[in-house]
Amino acid sequence: MCGILGVMATSPVNQLLYDGLMVLQHRGQDAAGIATAEGNTFHLHKGPGLVRDVFRTRNMRALPGNWGIGHVRYPTAGSAYSFAESQPFYVNSPFGIVLGHNGNLTNAEQLKGEMFRLDRRHINTNSDSEVLLNVLAHELQSSSHGYELDVQSIFQAVAGVHRRCRGAYAVVALIAGYGLLAFRDPFGIRPLVFGKNETPEGTEYLVASESVALDTLGFEIVRDIEPGEAIFIDLEHNLHSLQCAQQPTYSPCIFEYVYLARPDSVIDGVSVYEARLAMGELLSEKVKKHIPIEEIDVVIPIPDSSRPSAMQLAQVLGIPFREGFVKNRYVGRTFIMPGQAMRKKSVRQKLNTVGQEFKGKRVLLVDDSIVRGTTSREIVEMARAAGAIKVYFASAAPPVRFPNVYGIDMPTRSELIATGRDDAGIAAEIGADALVYQDLDALKKSVSSIRADLVEFDASCFDGCYITGDIDDYYLDAVEGHRGAKSKAGDDDDDGRASQQLVLQLATEAQER
Repeated sequence: MCGILGVMATSPVNQLLYDGLMVLQHRGQDAAGIATAEGNTFHLHKGPGLVRDVFRTRNMRALPGNWGIGHVRYPTAGSAYSFAESQPFYVNSPFGIVLGHNGNLTNAEQLKGEMFRLDRRHINTNSDSEVLLNVLAHELQSSSHGYELDVQSIFQAVAGVHRRCRGAYAVVALIAGYGLLAFRDPFGIRPLVFGKNETPEGTEYLVASESVALDTLGFEIVRDIEPGEAIFIDLEHNLHSLQCAQQPTYSPCIFEYVYLARPDSVIDGVSVYEARLAMGELLSEKVKKHIPIEEIDVVIPIPDSSRPSAMQLAQVLGIPFREGFVKNRYVGRTFIMPGQAMRKKSVRQKLNTVGQEFKGKRVLLVDDSIVRGTTSREIVEMARAAGAIKVYFASAAPPVRFPNVYGIDMPTRSELIATGRDDAGIAAEIGADALVYQDLDALKKSVSSIRADLVEFDASCFDGCYITGDIDDYYLDAVEGHRGAKSKAGDDDDDGRASQQLVLQLATEAQER
């Protein structure tokens, strides 16, 4: 999960990109970067940390130009941070290209082998985003025959990317001397929307991961970029679009609605807030079947993503809704934090109880999902320590039983609390008196009830059905082995040599298969 922005404006865009990245900060707290363009010259600054920490006044002054892209990142595999993997990425051949990517390529290792043997391109990092950039660069070279680009050859190159790349990718890219390119994978797994702003000097365009960035920056939403579609905005601010995939299907990641996106965003025509209200309403039906309503004194959300679901659930059940936890907003999300010890410590730093809402009460805690169970276990302990006599737990999402391979850094199967456990076993593991999970059909219904023609989703972390059709146990075993190698490489301070050796091994094995 990352956040991306692309802007074609009539005035300097550095402040616009900075403000947009601040709005998308929830999508990545590991690193941030901005690239701007003046004619054929790129200006780039990126670094580790939050947006506000990466960019100082001197950095902003060094980012002139009326068009550019921005990126906020967290790593999608392993626990070690590498500055070299911060985005945007740059390549200068055959055309100067700067690219930002949200998602994850599932055939990145195979493509790395092709880059070296066939395309004669060198990959400097372990990032699949750099692979994607080099695939795009190679396809642009092929479609333009290495000389001049036009709109047709740019779209032809994107079609080539679709043929070669598997997995999830929402992309923004600057092509030096030509314009701003944005495209989305043929399944539309990761979100991408664009809007416009009319000015006396002409029309400005903004592409973003979530509509909230357009809202806050004063842009009018035009529409979502369709799965497989590419849009290109040239230097004269002309907008071009084309469907570049042969058989696109709408299959967005349903976890965006559960947890990732801000509630004030609209993704693929569905209000995230409304979807979460629907999740709470449908979850209330299951709660009634498993927990006597008279046994619940109060409904308390786990801030922040679960608040709409908990509020609606309480209203339907006729039970008081209360805020029982106060969140410290200066601590990052815990399930994407590297290292179990850091995640556990962070829970207590992130949340504190409002004692009077727990003391002597039977409480129903509502969370958006349960991944490792670390947060849930700590929260149940906090509720009991605050005086709750019974602690029930409800999840607005089904059990997470499978890794996500499309850009969310969910853990290995062995680390998921739902692996090998039924609901009663999970309840015992987190210390709850009872646990209720949302059904997957109900979760899908909560989204499709708002947009009826949106019926197919990537719900692989819940059902193990990977929408791209190229994921099997061999792949998952390799990814989990890769994660372990990266963690060990970081612990041993060996500059990632173990990871690089494994990358070559996986690429070779992929070719042999």
